[in-house]
Amino acid sequence: MPPPSPPEHFHGYLSHSPTTPLTYAPYTPKPFTPTDIEINITHCGICGTDLHTLRSGWGPNTTTYPCIVGHEIIGIVTRIGSSIPTYPNTTPLRIGDRVGIGAQTLSCLQPSCEECVAGKENYCPRITGTYNSRYWDNETGKRSDVIAYGGFARKWRGPAAFAFRIPERLESEVAAPLLCAGTTVFAPLRKYLGDGADSGKGKTVAVVGIGGLGHLGIMFAKALGCERVIGISRSNGKREDAVKGLGADEFIATGEEKGWEKKWSRTVDLILCTVDGDDMPLGKYLRLLKAGGTFVLVGAPEKPLPRMRAFELIGKGVNVTGSNIGSREDIRCMLEVAAEKGVRPWVETRRMEEINETLRDMEAGRARFSRGNRIPRRRDAGISISYWTIGLYIVKSTLLLIASALFAASIYMDLGQIVALVKGDSWHHPGRLDDQDVRCRRCARLLDASVG
Repeated sequence: MPPPSPPEHFHGYLSHSPTTPLTYAPYTPKPFTPTDIEINITHCGICGTDLHTLRSGWGPNTTTYPCIVGHEIIGIVTRIGSSIPTYPNTTPLRIGDRVGIGAQTLSCLQPSCEECVAGKENYCPRITGTYNSRYWDNETGKRSDVIAYGGFARKWRGPAAFAFRIPERLESEVAAPLLCAGTTVFAPLRKYLGDGADSGKGKTVAVVGIGGLGHLGIMFAKALGCERVIGISRSNGKREDAVKGLGADEFIATGEEKGWEKKWSRTVDLILCTVDGDDMPLGKYLRLLKAGGTFVLVGAPEKPLPRMRAFELIGKGVNVTGSNIGSREDIRCMLEVAAEKGVRPWVETRRMEEINETLRDMEAGRARFSRGNRIPRRRDAGISISYWTIGLYIVKSTLLLIASALFAASIYMDLGQIVALVKGDSWHHPGRLDDQDVRCRRCARLLDASVG
């Protein structure tokens, strides 16, 4: 018998513990199957879930190390299995297609699964996350030993069933955050407002937390034709961004406006809560709802939610619920709406090699989002770290160093001095972010970034 072939290796940024930085190293991807595709990654979003996972923030032993996070992946298809599935009313994937992968890489897709049959794959009990997860084996009925690795890497390999072709009108750096943050806010809007271009007509939607998730929540609510969209934050520091930048019709600063819950009582049909604070004024938020209104939590706090009084629920028959990412149909609809209505996340682009510095900025609340893909004005809005920018950066840096060296040498030679050029040390001159510390109230999507 011929000797077994050596295992394949990809390269990515691995985490080995909750406290150590990511390291660029080889790892073994899942075996390629007939239903898989392989892509070269160009961008990958940084999500708050990445931070929770890297730090085991949701509890001891919730992360299996080593792991590679990143589940807002954009890349180019380079390999296609012989039996990849075709989703209804879609064109089969081809080599060279630009695709995206979100927070879910697979569900069981079995005819016996109520959730999968109903198109609710994101609630399948045998869901496989894009990272920190093991693939389900339908034959054994158990988790296999095959580990799912995310997008902080050069390549990604996984099931074609959860890869989505990206519309041409969406640039890769803005499409990446949509795959998790975008679908997380779009799915409950679609569910509670209904389908259609003007499904929000006559409705009032409030969005709590003007961060990565929140800013997309406002934009999608406006894109769906909501009559009134209200941004809610603790201070007025985000008012201008919410109203002038994102298109919110009203703004409530809960920490600065007295009696806001009375003023806005019974005016809101749907609340999207993107914050992760365990001290949120939940009871006051519920006062804003109309009779039969719905409060949807899309944040994922590490601590328990605040307690509620019974009459805060039964007094108006309100609904308090949650939403987990989105189904495959949610993601397809979300991408179509974003392309047609011009929904563009506010992002910042960075190189993949800056990933550890970027993660520190996110945790410290220094990152912000703004237009222009340069300096963000909020946490969680988007860092886009692209491999394509690395070559240009190296060329510019090299030319700058040569010019500086020649200039310095000419000065010292004129003075008759000898200049010693020290070799081996490289300069590091990171870009500075705005000093103002405005924290996103939603850690579940801190800086929807692109890492490539």
